Amino acid sequence: MIASRVEAAALCKMADRGRITGGPIEGPPAFDTAISRQAAEAKPIGSPVAGDADILLAPDLGAGNMTAKQPMYLAGAEAAGIVLGARVPIMLTSRADGTLSRRASAALAPLSVRRSSCRAP
Repeated sequence: MIASRVEAAALCKMADRGRITGGPIEGPPAFDTAISRQAAEAKPIGSPVAGDADILLAPDLGAGNMTAKQPMYLAGAEAAGIVLGARVPIMLTSRADGTLSRRASAALAPLSVRRSSCRAP
C-alpha cells in the first residue's frame, strides 16, 4: 500500500465528515488530471476538481519541491513560499529564488497569520 494514497483517502474522508471545509477535496490524482481539464476528460475522471485544482498537496518535501519548481523552470512561473498552520510566519524560499519570489513570500506571510488568527482554536 502506498502511504500517500492512504493519507489522501483519510483527508477525503475528513472532508466528507465536515472536518475539512472550504471546497471539494479529491485525491490522490495524477498531476495531469489535477491541472488539465483535457487530460481529465480524456481518461475520464469523474471528479469536481479534475482539471481545475486550486491547491496541490504533496506527500513529502521532495515531491512538493519538484511540483513547485517544474512550472518555475519549465514555464517561467513565479512562486511565493510560505508554510501554513504555524504560529508565526514562515517564509519558505529557495536560495535560487529571485527578488519577485522573495517579495511575494514576504507579502503573503503576514496575511497568512492574520487569516489564521481570525479562526477559533
